[in-house]
Amino acid sequence: MQREGYDPIESASRDEIKALQLARMKWSLAHAYGRVEHYRNKCQAAGVHPDDLKTLDDLSRFPFTGKQDLRDTYPFGMFAVPMNEVLRIHASSGTTGRPTVVGYTRNDLDMWANVMARGIHGAGGRAGDIVHNAYGYGLFTGGLGYHYGAERLGCTVIPMSGGQSERQVQLIMDFKPDIICATPSYMLALAEEFSRQGINPADSGLRLGLFGAEPWTNEMRREIESLFCIDAIDTYGLSEVIGPGVAFECGETKDGPHIFEDHFYPEIIDPATGEVLPEGQFGELVFTSLTKEALPVIRYRTRDLTRLLPGTARPMRRMDKITGRSDDMLIIRGVNVFPSQIEELILKNKTLSPHYVLEVSRDKHLDKLDILVEMKPGVGVDAAATAAELQHHVKSYIGISSEVRVLPAGTIERSVGKAKRVIDLRP
Repeated sequence: MQREGYDPIESASRDEIKALQLARMKWSLAHAYGRVEHYRNKCQAAGVHPDDLKTLDDLSRFPFTGKQDLRDTYPFGMFAVPMNEVLRIHASSGTTGRPTVVGYTRNDLDMWANVMARGIHGAGGRAGDIVHNAYGYGLFTGGLGYHYGAERLGCTVIPMSGGQSERQVQLIMDFKPDIICATPSYMLALAEEFSRQGINPADSGLRLGLFGAEPWTNEMRREIESLFCIDAIDTYGLSEVIGPGVAFECGETKDGPHIFEDHFYPEIIDPATGEVLPEGQFGELVFTSLTKEALPVIRYRTRDLTRLLPGTARPMRRMDKITGRSDDMLIIRGVNVFPSQIEELILKNKTLSPHYVLEVSRDKHLDKLDILVEMKPGVGVDAAATAAELQHHVKSYIGISSEVRVLPAGTIERSVGKAKRVIDLRP
């Protein structure tokens, strides 16, 4: 089912792809080792050197990197180029108030725009299409990632960003875009806004939706497609690896995102042992960047659980639906949320105890976060005012709406050993 792609690499053979990967992997390892002291120290501690990479399988000898490496070297310690070569900085949420910081050289930005253009093209977008971009702009990579990719393809971009649902509907009806980019849960929220205004979402004129930044089911895909009469395409990315544009579904198959393997080399590992698993087995997804200059990542642990599958519409391998995470990070409406972030905000209020539970549920396909907290014993608290204050801080510092319930002291169940902080009720 392969068809002509945006880039010649999309019609390459597997042998050609592997040869390119090996050459680029040798460069990337040498680049990171030679220019990033933190990573060089990790390699030396593991007893490996870039010259030890003779085949793609030799990558398993090299140490992993993860969010903790970025936190330990905050803000720019993992950069492999001087700051005067960094043209842009993005950042994602962290667990201690410190974001994970990523940087881009001119070549990095060019590559990012190119893989995004490839992804949009493979999904079914074409030059001349009008793209309504409802991903957030700013430090979040989503908005600008889609923006520059769509422009690279030759599309007209409406940089709407997130929120202002009433205006989103108005502009969609007025400007008649062909493509919309958003989180899938926000697309369902827009469907409700269409209905509130007395407009059938199917009358929007949209043809294609590009959805990512949070896990979503095939059931949600079918609902979105039914409501809007569009093709709903799954996309995958994370800021540490590039942002959106790591993998895109192809419009003719919609059978899982194809990874742009000429830039991002995937592995699946056992999250407990770190052992590389055979293709087709479920485990934790790991990426090595092959061409990034400012922030090369070597064996970066995404914590996302999935499996690798053979290519179909493209020779690049596909990734299956994300089934969960190997750490405690939650993705709620496209926002990364760590329990420790909320705990930090709770503990800043001297009238609240450190006992809390986060309940994540789904209401009409939209993620909902309830924060259950306790008063300290013997402390008089205006529960409503305290709940409103914590809700405000969670929204301001983390960027997620929530409902806070302040309970009497002793209400939340105590556990023996590690406390269960999160109850995820989402299907």
